[in-house]
Amino acid sequence: MFMNKRKLFPFLLFIFSITCAWAADRPNVVIILSDDQGWGDLSVHGNTNLDTPNIDRLASQGMELERFYVCPICSPTRAEFLTGRYNPRTGVRSASKGEERMDLDESTIAEVFKAAGYKTAAFGKWHNGMQPPYHPNARGFDEYYGFCSGHWGHYYSPMLEHNGELVTGKGFIIDDFTTHAMDYIEDNKDEPFFVYLPLCTPHSPMQVPEPWWNKFAENDLPLRARPDQDENLQHSRAALAMCENIDYNVGRLMKKLDDLELTENTIVIYFSDNGPNGYRWNEDMKGRKGSVEEGGVRSPFFIRWPEKITSGTKIDTIAGSIDLRPTLTDLCGIEDAGTLPMDGVSLKPLLLQTGEKWPDRLYVNHFKGKTSVRSQRYRLGFQGGLFDMLKDPGQRVDVRKKHPKVYKKLLAAQKEFDNTVVAELPTTKTDERPFLIGHADYDFTQMPARDAITTGAIKRSNGAPNCSYYTNWVNTEDTISWNAEVLKEGDYRVEVYYTCPEEDLGSVMQLSFGGSKITKEVTVANDPPLVGPKFDRSPRKSESFVKDFKPMDLGVIHLKEGQNQLTLSALEIPGSQAMEMRLLMFHRVN
Repeated sequence: MFMNKRKLFPFLLFIFSITCAWAADRPNVVIILSDDQGWGDLSVHGNTNLDTPNIDRLASQGMELERFYVCPICSPTRAEFLTGRYNPRTGVRSASKGEERMDLDESTIAEVFKAAGYKTAAFGKWHNGMQPPYHPNARGFDEYYGFCSGHWGHYYSPMLEHNGELVTGKGFIIDDFTTHAMDYIEDNKDEPFFVYLPLCTPHSPMQVPEPWWNKFAENDLPLRARPDQDENLQHSRAALAMCENIDYNVGRLMKKLDDLELTENTIVIYFSDNGPNGYRWNEDMKGRKGSVEEGGVRSPFFIRWPEKITSGTKIDTIAGSIDLRPTLTDLCGIEDAGTLPMDGVSLKPLLLQTGEKWPDRLYVNHFKGKTSVRSQRYRLGFQGGLFDMLKDPGQRVDVRKKHPKVYKKLLAAQKEFDNTVVAELPTTKTDERPFLIGHADYDFTQMPARDAITTGAIKRSNGAPNCSYYTNWVNTEDTISWNAEVLKEGDYRVEVYYTCPEEDLGSVMQLSFGGSKITKEVTVANDPPLVGPKFDRSPRKSESFVKDFKPMDLGVIHLKEGQNQLTLSALEIPGSQAMEMRLLMFHRVN
């Protein structure tokens, strides 16, 4: 029997009001992830070398997880947060050359929140794949502003992207990302939102504005790295100045939540993606970024939710990045329909202090053949030593002979992880997955120099692929190519981002894929200077300096579905070199 219209309308209005009330009651979520910030890089942890009052306040207003673990480097931690699974399961095994891409059968926390009606956005360093469907817009984020690479070469108004389109940033990169997050929150304040703010400092290049640098420029830093660690004082100064800039931006974001009266019902989380990017004071812990020892994987972690989490509380129960997805979905009352089993567990009973008995667990850290296992009290190092982390937090005394049962248990867990989880990674030394072009749902694809291979005399601008470009293109037989796969046949307009001085004009460039080819002569000069050296507070090692690369229209090429080599060639080089090449940008035109 059907309801008549006069009775149906009030019924629908009632249902709508219940739905709106439920939506309004759902907490907002803000995740702040710093990059290369050690556990000790905060004044709340006793480091008197710097002041981080806003992050300290976040800790005092919420709960601190004192033993929170992440991966030794950037992209694996991001993958664990997004999936709730140990990074080897996700296909993410390193930071560049395609190894940072998260397998396409993985779902993300953003997809889950989006399906539950949340507005989703990410602002900052993605580092889990650039080409759709690896791109953040294809993995659950409605809005994305930042860069998808791992390293970036310049932090002042750099080349960034906004939902796939290349744009120019505005001012210092951390201030810029935070401003975009604040604007998004204000624009979506009446709906539940999930905002991910993955910052890119204090990762090098060591650039930070004057107001923060001036305090540290001549600072002797009373607290130093432990004696067996070689500290670069200038690098430490820059890193701590960058941490104070992060703190300033955390304060800005928290004030925005206050001003919009969103603080009470917003979950705010702050953590870092690995240990410090240099030896500096870290409360005597062993290891730094890249290490699976305590100092390389222990991260600060604070969570604030005034409505539900008691302020000023601390717990020392071991937890980590794999726990964030199940925890946040549980806190927000969202059913996670992901099809792959998660390694993480919901920390809700701990955070809300429900009194439930918490089972003992082991937490594993792995990177490039090195596996370490942490229990609540002990750590099994990747070289086999067992350390009592309560009595010996610096991991100096091997106690495996004193505690043979503990050693046997953790060793068995290490072997099981290596034989099962790590075994899921491909056995090849390099990532052989092709780089994808032409996703059916997105008309943009970047193919950066980072992901290309070369022949002949062509040189990369820096040994680290991220944010690099190619130069010294002096021979017509030399090429730049990508192992590529076209997902959707069609016509694509291609731009190459290049530099070329006036005296080198006239090179004829060819782009080919299978039997399709287009050619274009370089007729417009673009000869910008290197950017970055004068802004560095400490000499760089891992990032290329950058230039203002401009786009040149190569024309429209027809690409057929399938895998082949995408090759950029120089048919004629009348000057000293063809061009310097930063990336190709594809847009589907039909």
